[in-house]
Amino acid sequence: MTTLITNIGELTTNVASPDDRFGTLRDAAVLIEDDRIAWVGSAAEAPGADDVVDAGGRAVIPGFVDSHTHLVFGGDRADEFEARMAGVPYAAGGIRRTVAATRAASDDELRERLAGFVDELHAQGTTTFEVKTGYDLTVDGEARLARLAAEVTPEVTFLGAHVVPAEYADDRAAYVDLVCGAMLDAVTPYAKWFDVFCERGAFTPDETHRIMLAGIQADLLPRLHGNQLGYGEGVQIAVEYGVWSVDHCTYLSDEDVAALAASDTVATLLPGVEFSTRQPYPDARRLIDAGVTVAIASDCNPGSSFTSSMPLMVALAVREMGMTPAEALWAATAGGATALNRDDVGVIAAGKRADLVLLDAPTRVHLAYRPGVPLIDTVFKDGSAL
Repeated sequence: MTTLITNIGELTTNVASPDDRFGTLRDAAVLIEDDRIAWVGSAAEAPGADDVVDAGGRAVIPGFVDSHTHLVFGGDRADEFEARMAGVPYAAGGIRRTVAATRAASDDELRERLAGFVDELHAQGTTTFEVKTGYDLTVDGEARLARLAAEVTPEVTFLGAHVVPAEYADDRAAYVDLVCGAMLDAVTPYAKWFDVFCERGAFTPDETHRIMLAGIQADLLPRLHGNQLGYGEGVQIAVEYGVWSVDHCTYLSDEDVAALAASDTVATLLPGVEFSTRQPYPDARRLIDAGVTVAIASDCNPGSSFTSSMPLMVALAVREMGMTPAEALWAATAGGATALNRDDVGVIAAGKRADLVLLDAPTRVHLAYRPGVPLIDTVFKDGSAL
């Protein structure tokens, strides 16, 4: 089965050329064969197809790649958001409230809610996404969250090192032992990645080093939360271990930026967090100008960023973090794919997965120019319209 999307006014391929890093084509067409892109080029030169979609001069972009979410959880923390808007500062300790609610939820309850979030993601143009555990913090419970996440995505991350649960408050070392031992063993069959929240109120640098070594020895790929609430060692530890992505990066020293620029580690920025917590936004311009690879993601979670909207992340990145619309879109697509070690998504090119989005707008600029407006017209996932 072949489908031709033609009469595309602006096509963002993310296939760089000497003249355009973002691979922008005008009056373009894309041929889809089964679940892959078969051809990309001028609409005037497009081949025939079984089915033809007329874009009517509108823009087409790669499907969004959301490389940081926490979608398997129970409960709600709207009261915390309300308090923050009244001036109460964000603290990582609220995670324990979600842990209690998640432990109390059944598999079916969690699965139904997760399915709703996946529908939200798809409706807003996200075609690839990661999901973390971290809201149960027991051996069986973390394995359960990983198993449920694996039903909807191959990009499952073990985040037993989210916070120390209340029952281990007086014996942190025992909990780190659990994360590095029985919990890691239980989750490994379902997970591709592991993560550590290296931050005050979460895990210390010494604890992070130990968990990093255990995860790598278990053949999971490393990620890290770092430098969210203040300056710290997270980014330096991330670069030391060659993690694929260090996420948040709100507070960076010159040494942190230089270390990232000299590495292959992606800096994944999460502007929804700053929107929800009233913290300063990360300086994406500083990172990009230094040569750091930047991704943006939603960090969809019930405490600090309860949004699944990647178009909103693009708009915030442009308005608040110094990115151009093209840079923000690249970070939300190809950047996210790089953070997930994926070369089959985030770009529109022959042989890649046919994950792309037809916008109800003539250019990608409208994602930031018209924030909050539902501009996602049609989402193609694996070659089929959702």
